[in-house]
Amino acid sequence: MNTTHHAIVGCGVIGAAWAARTVLSGVDVVISDPSPEAESIFLAVLDNAVAAWDDLGLRTDQRGSWRVTDSIADAVAGASFIQESVPERPDLKAAVHREIEASCGTDVVIASSTSGIKPTDMQAALEHPERLVVGHPYNPVYLLPVVEVVGGNATTAEVIESAKTTYSRLGMKPVHVRVEIDAFIGDRLLEAVWREALWLVADGVATTEEIDDVITHGFGLRWAQMGLFETYRVAGGTGGFRHFISQFGPALEWPWTKLMDTPEFTPELVDRIVEQSDAQSGEYDVRELERIRDRNVAGFLKVLEANRWAAGTALADQREV
Repeated sequence: MNTTHHAIVGCGVIGAAWAARTVLSGVDVVISDPSPEAESIFLAVLDNAVAAWDDLGLRTDQRGSWRVTDSIADAVAGASFIQESVPERPDLKAAVHREIEASCGTDVVIASSTSGIKPTDMQAALEHPERLVVGHPYNPVYLLPVVEVVGGNATTAEVIESAKTTYSRLGMKPVHVRVEIDAFIGDRLLEAVWREALWLVADGVATTEEIDDVITHGFGLRWAQMGLFETYRVAGGTGGFRHFISQFGPALEWPWTKLMDTPEFTPELVDRIVEQSDAQSGEYDVRELERIRDRNVAGFLKVLEANRWAAGTALADQREV
């Protein structure tokens, strides 16, 4: 029995990208998805991943094998690691996890790509809940190296370390989220920005394009290489972070944002957002936007690698895997 492959359960946007990164890392993959379009989805994403890795100068000629099946049991039998990426429905995930557990080894790590469901809640469906962990990536998985690793009440320290080791071997940057919390770290930050952006559109302050311009031409460039706290440390000048806090900390009491509330999603607001988004980038189809995104991210990563900084260090490490 083959005991070296990774099983990818679910072949949507995230599952297909997981499969592409894994295959390009030289690991054999078996993909499980009931959709007759699963193979074509994977191949399209794999094409994008190959182009992106070519841009980065990473090898793409030492690929693992892959195949697609509609059977979860077939995919997970003999797998050394299982990455579940089915839709964000607790009932569906519970059923899928039970089906996975019925056909895989008792010591195999089951990782869920969920973007917000707590692992403890998912563990209730398992006979061996100690081996379930969240491994939440960011799209595109084959390019962005970070993955949030979150354990539940029953998850052992050994499973956390095993998952982190597996992800590191795929050229990723695992971040252990030590406290179990809804939506983990990244999505909580994104939710705050998303809520405020919706208010700006709803109140007629800015269009979708203007908001994106402020991000892409402004603080987004800073965040790509220094993040939030390091950026503000620099903003403190020679006085450092303490000076920044003393200067700007009081502004947190000002009523600038509406983070505890969201605008009502009326049909008129939805239409406005859709129309503005179409005007902004409707000339491109989704695959074209993916390729543009990938080329840009690859360029950022190469510059950061040359400077041995931020996500560039993960790319440098990936070349040595």
